[in-house]
Amino acid sequence: MLAGVAVIIVNFNSGALLGECLRHLRAQTRHPERVIVVDNASSDGSADRLESEYPEVECIRADRNLGFAAANNLAVRRAGEVKWLALLNPDAFPQPDWLERLLAAADKHPECASFGARLVDANDPGRLDGTGDVYHVSGLAWRRDHGRLTAAGASVGGDIFAPCAAAALYRRSAFLEAGGFDEVFFCYFEDIDLGFRLRLLGYRSRYVPDAVVRHVGSAVTGRRSPFSLYHGHRNLVWTYVKNMPGPLFWFYLPQHLLLNLGAVLWYALRGQAGPLLRAKRDALGGLSRCWRQRYVIQSRRRVSAWCLRQTMSCGLLALYRRGGGGGG
Repeated sequence: MLAGVAVIIVNFNSGALLGECLRHLRAQTRHPERVIVVDNASSDGSADRLESEYPEVECIRADRNLGFAAANNLAVRRAGEVKWLALLNPDAFPQPDWLERLLAAADKHPECASFGARLVDANDPGRLDGTGDVYHVSGLAWRRDHGRLTAAGASVGGDIFAPCAAAALYRRSAFLEAGGFDEVFFCYFEDIDLGFRLRLLGYRSRYVPDAVVRHVGSAVTGRRSPFSLYHGHRNLVWTYVKNMPGPLFWFYLPQHLLLNLGAVLWYALRGQAGPLLRAKRDALGGLSRCWRQRYVIQSRRRVSAWCLRQTMSCGLLALYRRGGGGGG
């Protein structure tokens, strides 16, 4: 019977953040069987410092930037026969009992294949960074409770659409059954896409409020940077096309089209039309591949469209409040 957990971190020029993350891992009350860092050809010396200061950590040096999705898949292949995969961003600093709390929740909820942590803003610990990912029927996704006061809630565990992969636990068998991360995504929205495919296979996801992580968020790529806007808005189209079941796909397609048009207009008014237009152009260019993937994904679906719809957000007010954002 499989046992154990491997913690996986993808590093790209994370500098001192990676060391801070690893120091917090060393302080865990439940030590992982393996810690694997995939370095995506960093140029800041962070991989060299890792190897000299943390000899217990396995460092895989890629010869180029593979992206978040492919680097995690590589680490999963190297992780071996563990039961659990704990993903952690280098700018995420877990509390000492983070891993212990996630594994305790996993034992208590065998129906779930993924678990999300309580993310707090590393620069403002009084505010939440997220309590799980929300997926709207239009194709937009965001981190629940992002920016809210920590005291305002988020203290009760429960079902979520998917965990934010900045600090999440996945059952390895389910991760592999779903096909892992889509490597064409490179980064952004890949955790939503994976969570969607796990949902289609009948797996559930749970938020664990006492598994706490301080998260900087987009420390390397930058929030609302052209890079993050491009990948987030390209990948949200691919996620919708691949995963939304037939009845829901056609019913909510007008909302999806309006979302994409509205996002372009939203960012055009803010002088950022370029990344959005490139994202939508390239999203259209990848539709034939997505449609082929869709055939395989939908043929394996184990839940009804109605049951899946119950896990999504549908209110227009919620969509309006998110503005033109693309992803968590």
